[in-house]
Amino acid sequence: MAFEEIRYDVADHVLTITLDRPDRLNAFTPKMGRELIEAFDRADADDDVRAIIVTGAGRGFCAGADLGAGGSTFDWRDRQDGDDVPRDGGGQLALRIFASTKPVIAAINGPAVGVGITMTLPMDVRLAAEGAKIGFVFVGRGIVPEACSSWFLPRIVGVSQAMEWVATGRVFSAEEAHEGGLIRSVHPQDELLGAARELAAEIAENAAPVSVALARRLMWTMLGAAHPMEAHRADSRAMFARGQSDDAREGVTSFLEKREPDFTDRVSDGLPDLFPGREEPNYSTRS
Repeated sequence: MAFEEIRYDVADHVLTITLDRPDRLNAFTPKMGRELIEAFDRADADDDVRAIIVTGAGRGFCAGADLGAGGSTFDWRDRQDGDDVPRDGGGQLALRIFASTKPVIAAINGPAVGVGITMTLPMDVRLAAEGAKIGFVFVGRGIVPEACSSWFLPRIVGVSQAMEWVATGRVFSAEEAHEGGLIRSVHPQDELLGAARELAAEIAENAAPVSVALARRLMWTMLGAAHPMEAHRADSRAMFARGQSDDAREGVTSFLEKREPDFTDRVSDGLPDLFPGREEPNYSTRS
């Protein structure tokens, strides 16, 4: 698949995905959503990719859904198949990012509103440029927060802060987003991508990729766990599997020998099952 609305660039074990509709402030389209899902599929299959950065071309990150269809933009009846409700495209993307085996960093270089900010919620770290504007603007458009954001946003910033931003629908500064816990740090515009690359390089150069993939799955999955015993079971399975690995031997040996580790285990060879018997939910609005 040749990408038309995003760019895909790998260097030094870091994939940079750039939303690439700068004339429209990188407004989200169904094609962009499909291309982003394909990009994450490629990244998971490529052992050369150890971390991912998502940013925008030009002066915007993503201005939300492309509203070129006018008042019918969010009327999905022509997508309906049978009695089931059509799937939200932002949600499909969010679920794909959630399932990523590589850590994901959002470098929010400009306006990020609507799906432009909700798509970043399943990413692991968000950095923003000074002057970037953020908004969960859905109620002002007569719709609701999408892209699984009702699950992600309260877990990131707490339900009170989440509801303030969602219920007002206001556009706010990167500094307010930082104070509210949504953004990890705010940077001058010309330093943002460098800061994101520095963080991505720290992951790519120092960490065992399989261990990172398993740690990411443990962290995100346990957000929905009912009791810490679920984490204890999964941690124990992960420790048992990784303790036997070449990476574990190399990690300890390199530490004792005071040298940089050379991790050779590959994510593409498969990951141990940390949650036996757990089935991924199927999409159906009739159940």
